[in-house]
Amino acid sequence: MSQIFTLPDNFSAPPNCLQGKTILVTGAGDGIGRRIALAYAEQGATVILLGKTQEKIEAVYDEIESRKFPQAALCPFDLSTTDPIAYKQVAETIRNNFGKLDGLLHNAGILGNRNSIESYKVKQWLEVMQVNVNGVFMLTQTLLPLLKSSGSASIIFTSSGVGRKGRAYWGAYSVSKFAIAGLAQILADEMEVMNTVRVNSINPGATRPRMRAAAYPPANPYTIKSPDPRLPLHLY
Repeated sequence: MSQIFTLPDNFSAPPNCLQGKTILVTGAGDGIGRRIALAYAEQGATVILLGKTQEKIEAVYDEIESRKFPQAALCPFDLSTTDPIAYKQVAETIRNNFGKLDGLLHNAGILGNRNSIESYKVKQWLEVMQVNVNGVFMLTQTLLPLLKSSGSASIIFTSSGVGRKGRAYWGAYSVSKFAIAGLAQILADEMEVMNTVRVNSINPGATRPRMRAAAYPPANPYTIKSPDPRLPLHLY
């Protein structure tokens, strides 16, 4: 049964609370994905950095190394691919190197055009849906056996306010976030029976990644909150 929670007022992540955990973070090359990956590594996790731009995830890898956190792993991958074999190869690589997976954070996503439904380009619509919904589904499905092997795994989807209440001109992005909310609720209900994988979705709010800048180009970046480097909700 899906429920809405907020972070407990007295929550503070204990040091090394993710010691020995292996966590895959998508969209780990920059923005909030990078910050989350660093936060997980700081707490002792081995972080698998998934992103479509190898140079970006390599930079995050190097930062983790320089700060002497547990060694990360690189996973160059583009969620725009529709080939099921490619997703299975990601799972097999993780299985061969780690044996299981303790956490999966779906952070990657694209905004697409902010046009009216009437004028939205079909090609762009399909691209947004592939990256934000279909790719998320395919990756989740193929990684579920590894997550179940953990015995106490967690999946986090990234939601949005426009995925709870539709707003004009948010087009495919808004629809994709409605879909993700549904996917998270269905999967949570299914996993509750087995009690092996926790499923949550987090709305990070108005952070300051490039996607937000694209959505609100006139906005002053200094009036928009930056992702908290401790990211307590994602650690919780």
